[in-house]
Amino acid sequence: MAEELILLDEWLSMFGMRARIALAEKEINYEYKEEDLMNKSQMLLQMNPIHKKIPVLIHKGKPICESIIIVEYIDEVWKDRVPLLPSDPYQKAQARFWADFVNKKVGDVGGRIWSKKRDEIEGAKNELIEGLKELENVLGDKPYFGGDTFGFVDIALIPFYNWFYTYEKLGNFKVEAECAKLIVWAKRCIHRESVSKSVADEKDIYEWVVNYRKKLELD
Repeated sequence: MAEELILLDEWLSMFGMRARIALAEKEINYEYKEEDLMNKSQMLLQMNPIHKKIPVLIHKGKPICESIIIVEYIDEVWKDRVPLLPSDPYQKAQARFWADFVNKKVGDVGGRIWSKKRDEIEGAKNELIEGLKELENVLGDKPYFGGDTFGFVDIALIPFYNWFYTYEKLGNFKVEAECAKLIVWAKRCIHRESVSKSVADEKDIYEWVVNYRKKLELD
């Protein structure tokens, strides 16, 4: 590896997908290491001793943790390639704000749909829809969140699109019925090679979640 770049990841992770998309957008070569989160590697435990989570990007032996921070790091280090964040300080701050919103109102809330007991799903579903509608308002009629260019907020959100199928199955709803424009945006993003080759199949995600829920007797 010329750049000595390693990504510790788990293929179904929407957070890992962010790192993979960012690396693909920049056309950066790296070594991919799939983690078994039930039997974490010594490398993962050593490189992320605080949270012990993926993804972890290891650049020249030094770890960078947390997916949004990883995407920012990739953008800064390889700034000579296609930019992911706006150059304008205000627009950059706005992009960071909405990426954080995605973490809280889609990531955290979606996690409650797939990993909690049935009686918690309805409330989480309604909260998720509210968050997605807010994001749809921000998107407006633009092709991407940053305007005409695919970038930071798109990378933050698009990995969840392939998780929508699981949310819908468990919550008995359709995102498209609530946020049609957002689905048009998602389909536009998914046709990008950087996205299509970096995201997990929605049926594989659902199958994993079903098995997870059975194992923990959540249904």
